[in-house]
Amino acid sequence: MNWIQISGALEMGLIYGVVAMAIYLTFRVIDFPDLTVDGSFTLGGAVVAALIVSGTSPWLATLAASIAGACAGAVTGLLHVKGRILGLLAGILTMTGLYSINLRVMGRSNISLIGEPTLFGSLSQGSSKIPAIAGLALVVMILLGLFLMSEIGLGLRATGINPRVSKAYGVRVHSMIILGLTLSNALVAFAGAVFAQYGGYSDLSNGQGSIVTGLASVIIGEAIIRSSHVFWGLLGCLLGSIVYHLAITMALNASDLGLKTSDMNLVKALLLILALLLPKMKRATKASVP
Repeated sequence: MNWIQISGALEMGLIYGVVAMAIYLTFRVIDFPDLTVDGSFTLGGAVVAALIVSGTSPWLATLAASIAGACAGAVTGLLHVKGRILGLLAGILTMTGLYSINLRVMGRSNISLIGEPTLFGSLSQGSSKIPAIAGLALVVMILLGLFLMSEIGLGLRATGINPRVSKAYGVRVHSMIILGLTLSNALVAFAGAVFAQYGGYSDLSNGQGSIVTGLASVIIGEAIIRSSHVFWGLLGCLLGSIVYHLAITMALNASDLGLKTSDMNLVKALLLILALLLPKMKRATKASVP
């Protein structure tokens, strides 16, 4: 691999690190299997692209994209809490509906942002975007960490650990679930908006596989950093995403393996399977040692 490929993997890893932190919030903190992610990631890119080409400031467009993602997460939460629909199915329903909404927002299947002002507009062509993206990812990590350590954040974490006991102590469990899904999908849409501006385009297929990528990053991050502290958990998500994208880049550039770009989803699936099986194999090995 050359530096351009490594740099690209780092940039993608940092962007999807935000997605990983959002998935950490739903899967690990509130214990909710949210599949809205694939749709809300695309929604973020669709909203930011549509607004930027219409003359809106990139920062305001990114904020609007995050709010749109928050609304998508709230819909999933309301379907589950008020509609009493299974969480997994509620996420699938919202994700399915978002496909048509995203197409409506963009008006076509893709929008080019080449030549338009973006968050990276001040950077010269070919210059590394790593510092800018890393800065955004770290700000998200710090703000999310501080929120999870606040009084509301503690209620959110308590809901995921034991909803019945939390309810007995006065925690509004249903409201916490909706809040967690709203915040999570706002972060996913933010990542989608940054990705669209980073790549210079928004496409309906941008969010495909985001849930797999984010979940794999969370699992890899937990293997790298074993700590129950919030900040370490979020940092693990960021590092896990970087390792995951570097592994994909290495696999696709290993000439001996004969892999092509079209094998991307296969490589992602295999990496996720490996990330899921390794901890179990490690525990089995320790248990077999007398």
